[in-house]
Amino acid sequence: GGFGGMGGYGGGMDPEQAAAKKEKEQAAEDQRTQILKAILTPQARERLSNIAMVKKDKARKIEDMLIMNAQRGAFGGQVDETQLIQMLETINEQTQQSTKVTIQRRRVMDDDDW
Repeated sequence: GGFGGMGGYGGGMDPEQAAAKKEKEQAAEDQRTQILKAILTPQARERLSNIAMVKKDKARKIEDMLIMNAQRGAFGGQVDETQLIQMLETINEQTQQSTKVTIQRRRVMDDDDW
């Protein structure tokens, strides 16, 4: 090497940096997986993976919630399928509320406005 610090080719990360970044991301993913394995019962895990096949972003949200709660010590033991379903329903309600369309009626111009 010698010119590894010059920003590489095309301004991107050099292969070592890219590999290190990928490795770090992979480690973070592995950690997620380990935490989820630890806090979910097999049935709950299976349900979550089924959701992930259809709605990856929703599954990700649930995983984030699970991990955050686990780190706070909110679960006394493992999360079973029933608890997971309750969390799903909570998320569904939240997403429905945020995607609800509010129709604002514009005031029709009266003669007064002229």
